[in-house]
Amino acid sequence: MGRKSSEAAYSLLKEHYTTVGISVVNTLADLEELVAKQPDLVFIGAKYVAGKEPDAKVWISEYLDRLGISHTGSPEAAIKLEQNKPLAKQRLLDMGIKTSPYIVIKCGDTLTATDNNMKFPLFVKPVDLGAGQGVDQHSVVHTQDQLDAKVASLASEYGADALVEEFLSGREYSVAVLKDEYSDDLIAMPLELVAGPDENGHRMLSHKLKSAALETPVFPVGDLRTREALTDLATSAFVALGARDYGRIDIRMDESGVPYFLEANLIPCLIQGSGNFPKACVINSGIGYEAMMLRIVRLGLMRAEVPFAEDTIDTVTAHPPIGTAILA
Repeated sequence: MGRKSSEAAYSLLKEHYTTVGISVVNTLADLEELVAKQPDLVFIGAKYVAGKEPDAKVWISEYLDRLGISHTGSPEAAIKLEQNKPLAKQRLLDMGIKTSPYIVIKCGDTLTATDNNMKFPLFVKPVDLGAGQGVDQHSVVHTQDQLDAKVASLASEYGADALVEEFLSGREYSVAVLKDEYSDDLIAMPLELVAGPDENGHRMLSHKLKSAALETPVFPVGDLRTREALTDLATSAFVALGARDYGRIDIRMDESGVPYFLEANLIPCLIQGSGNFPKACVINSGIGYEAMMLRIVRLGLMRAEVPFAEDTIDTVTAHPPIGTAILA
């Protein structure tokens, strides 16, 4: 979440809890400063901060768990799986959940798809970047030369290994998953995403499109059979990843209308009226922004085992390259 959504969350939460604050977390020192405040709950909106060693990461959920501070959302193991897209796909494959066949091509390597029994067209994206980074009109490749060129561009522009999947040409969906407060039930709320075609005629949520001011049109899923298939896949993926409380599962269909797991976002955008997670809550279940945020907080507070009326809340904003976020 950015500062705008951080401040919106702050304004909402201070109406319901005794102590609410906003901090900025970009470094380990910032995280240590947050812990020193001993909040009853941290509303996590970032995955990690840089550690003391080069390229080291301090995973926020693990850090807080280790120090006995309750937080919203998923534990460290699930967040790490979500961040590493190939590992997430392999976990689902191991559990019999549909996701497109894939290979990973590391920076500087050359690997042919045919050597791995993969069929063109293929889809190429970075293994661990979000917000559509590295996804553009060249991401769908039809030849080995195109594959080599896209892999090389990801390595040069992002320093990223490439996740190469068999391309799914069907419709795309985003499914919000939110835990029920009074049971172990998961509520899955699907939306269809309809991106405009790119210059090659492919409809995909590229980095350019996600960064644009215009929102991607979303639609409720009315067909009952499709809804059931999407919700079954989304909840199965959510559980398989070890996720908790809430998250978003992205799904795409093949040419025959069979749904496949694309990727997960266990810290999805919660901007009121903007992010697909809040939209899915409203459109599917009539759960507005306030009710959604308060439920996520209450789910975290249940683990904190403190009276709801006496909670202290601290909101925290992080900045790029980690990504702007809120922690409450």
